[in-house]
Amino acid sequence: MCRLMGYLGSPVQLDRLLNKPEHSLIIQSYEPREMTSGVVNADGFGIGWYHLHHQTEPYTYKSTLPIWNDVNLPSLSRYVETGCVLATVRSATTGQALDLSNCQPFQHRLILGTHNGFIADFRQTLYRPIRDRLDDIAYQAIRGSTDSEHIFALVINELEANPDLSLLEALHRALTLLRKLAADQQISFSANIILSDGQQLVASRFAERTATPSLYWLRDDPLFPQAVLIASEPLFSSNWVSCPEHSILTVNHELDIQIHSI
Repeated sequence: MCRLMGYLGSPVQLDRLLNKPEHSLIIQSYEPREMTSGVVNADGFGIGWYHLHHQTEPYTYKSTLPIWNDVNLPSLSRYVETGCVLATVRSATTGQALDLSNCQPFQHRLILGTHNGFIADFRQTLYRPIRDRLDDIAYQAIRGSTDSEHIFALVINELEANPDLSLLEALHRALTLLRKLAADQQISFSANIILSDGQQLVASRFAERTATPSLYWLRDDPLFPQAVLIASEPLFSSNWVSCPEHSILTVNHELDIQIHSI
């Protein structure tokens, strides 16, 4: 299981999100509190963020090192300031390569995506069925071998086929298809996902035939006023709200939060 974080709101230095909190992603990489499988998140990490003033494709920084071992990250995180960021620390599924192409967040044009969860026996179960349902753009966009990137590809496939779809609708359709494919083979999966286009956050807390991973949100905390945080585990002591199971959380550019049932 990975640990995820998303932020949308007033501009902030990455350092305040990644390093300063008492239970930051760095701490969660070696001392997580709510993982349903695995012990540590030492198989790499990734950060994706958007430019403050221009709607350009996001920037990403990834490494196969444990996040606590990356000597460049402290300087980078003090330099970068952004109003929208996704970040993850990785606990690789057994058998998956420790490779940059398998590090999240994944990107397609303006869209960033992260996933915490798994598809049971992915290579033997849904690897081929998912790929068979992708058009050329989504198929060729896949660079790695993880179940996470293939779920992201399902979302991108929906957006490419239906340009007027919202991120919420695309994620809902992708999860509905994933649920059907998993039911056909009677396998379990979990799909806590955070997506962004730089103007919004869309996050799911969802699982079938297995425990649902934890996911929380927090709005307008004194440490981060005019902002919403979404995280696998609370980053610091405050009034974090647990996202309902089988739901999608949306946060628009005005920081309005809505919960949608799946």
